[in-house]
Order: sequence, then C-alpha cells, then structure tokens
Amino acid sequence: MAAPAAPPPQHPRVPGRGVDGEVRDQRAKGGGGWVRAGGKMLGQILVTKQTGPEGKIVSKVYLCEKLSLTNEMYFAITLDRKSAGPLIIACSKGGTSIEDLAEKYPDMIIKVPIDVFKGITDEDAAKVVDGLALKAADRQSSIEQIKKLYELFCKCDCTLLEINPLAETADNKLVAADAKLNFDDNAAFRQKEIFALRDTTQEDPREVAAAKADLNYIGLDGEIGCMVNGAGLAMATMDIIKLHGGTPANFLDVGGSASEGQVVEAFKILTSDDRVKAILVNIFGGIMKCDVIASGIVNAAKQVDLKVPVVVRLEGTNVDQGKRILKESGMTLITAEDLDDAAEKAVKASVK
Repeated sequence: MAAPAAPPPQHPRVPGRGVDGEVRDQRAKGGGGWVRAGGKMLGQILVTKQTGPEGKIVSKVYLCEKLSLTNEMYFAITLDRKSAGPLIIACSKGGTSIEDLAEKYPDMIIKVPIDVFKGITDEDAAKVVDGLALKAADRQSSIEQIKKLYELFCKCDCTLLEINPLAETADNKLVAADAKLNFDDNAAFRQKEIFALRDTTQEDPREVAAAKADLNYIGLDGEIGCMVNGAGLAMATMDIIKLHGGTPANFLDVGGSASEGQVVEAFKILTSDDRVKAILVNIFGGIMKCDVIASGIVNAAKQVDLKVPVVVRLEGTNVDQGKRILKESGMTLITAEDLDDAAEKAVKASVK
C-alpha cells in the first residue's frame, strides 16, 4: 500500500512594505537582528498590491543602509500617451502609493511633460523641484539631480522610474530612499547588463515559458484558455467570451508567423493552468496558415494529455487543409463556424 502523499509546504504569509512589525523591531538590536529578521522572511509569502492576494515566495532579501529621513516626497517618470513622451509626476507628500496620494492630496501632485526631442530643460527640472517643496536640500543641486534621473530614464530604456520616497535626510541631502524601475523588453538587446539581473522566479512561470517560445502571453484568472493569432482578434475573442458569460484564462497571441513548434508550446502553457476548463482556438489565417495551426494542435495532443474540451474555429489561408488535418487526426474537437459560435460553444463546454 502506497504511503499517503505529503501535504504541500505551507508558507507563512507576511504583509508588504512598511507594515512588518517584526522587521521594524530589529532596528534596536543591531546588525545581527537585521540578519535574523531577513532569514525569517526567506521562504515566506510576501503579499503586496503588486503581488496580488496570492503573494510571492520570498527567495531573496535586500539589505540596505538605514537612513534618517526628515521629509518624504514622491517622484516618477513614465511614458504618457497624451503628450506622446516622458512625463514627470511629483508630489510633496510621499512614502505611500501614488493612488493613495492622488486620493488624499490631488492638488499637491504636479505633472511636467518633457519634449522627447529637446530633452529635459532647467525650467522643467525647476518646476519639479518647486513642486516637491523641498525644506532643506539645495535647490540648484536638486535641479541637477532631477535632470540626471531623466537621463537615466532615457539611457536605460525605462518605461517607469519611480522613487517613493524621494527624501531629504538629516544632513540636508536629497536621496532615493526606495525605487522601482521598469524597462522596455524591446531594448533587451542593448541593455544586456540590466536584463541579466532578471529574476524569473518572481514571475508567472507560464509567462516565462511563453517568452522563451516567443509567444505573447498574459495569464488571467478565468476558465477558458485562448489561443489566437493577432492581438486585436485576441482582444475581441476575450470580449465575446465575456459576452456569453465566460471568463478568459489568458491572452495568448501566437502571431502571424508562428511555427508548428510554437503552437505545441502554446498548448503546453494553456494546459498547465489547472483553472482552464476549455480551450478556444480562434485563427483567422492571413500570414498565419491554418494548416500550420492544425498540425500544431495534433502534435500538441500527442505530447500533452488533453483533459479539457477544445473548440476550434479556423478561417483563411489553407483553411481546407487545416480542417482536413484535424479531421484525419481522430481527435475529439468541437468545431465552430464563426467567432460568436466558437465563444458560445467554449463557454458551454467549460461548465460541463
């Protein structure tokens, strides 16, 4: 008789930034206290607004210098569609999320759009510094610091540079006490040192696998897995699934030139999600050929134990060949004539 399976490991859950009382208490216990506190955090689940309610397992702990802060502010540079360029957002209050700041202090938030062709000017930087309402730091050196932050944003191909708090210290210096930077994935080829620091253990494993296969994938929390070619069609597919009462489990665009191997990898990713109760394949073949998709589906079925119903809608280039490949495969598939029909059948299949 086989021994009963061991229960899954239970990871203690800890709150996010600024609310972990145990770590705060270590301040009076010297460096050893910090090390012990950090050790206790490893292996626990950290829950923040960024991780969502499920949290992330702590695999690394970052120790930094303790600072004596006298004034906390908010500073960020992001990309703004309205001004078609970088936008600096600043607030004389900081230390909490920008959403909370916007709710509590809407009149204190300033926005300074930067001309991407001219770059940041002394006037732009001065507007930011004046909006921060510094209490002790030197105004001119702070202006230069803001300009250097903008240069960093551009040089490193950032999509977001957020410092919260940007703070004044007891010795009247302006420092980045905590920061978050996002980088443009398309710039990975010229930002090799930065992207080498990427920690995939903190990412959705499905999205990591999709990136390796050169697939555009975003995991959601629904029950209908989607494989579509083209971002627009993928969005429309998700909308129509919702219209029929279902919920998409993902956004997955195989693109216009996906290979048979990529289709197989896409199926592996979809079936790895335990929440998926049905799969909807919606292909409108233009550059992407329907027979390639069909061959990929058949090969995926041979490699993956398909335990959920698969709804297929094919239309476009080589559609007859694609349908023939699926028919001759002997697979049990649910075929659909159009997108509306496919979505309706997928929703019904997911609740059986």
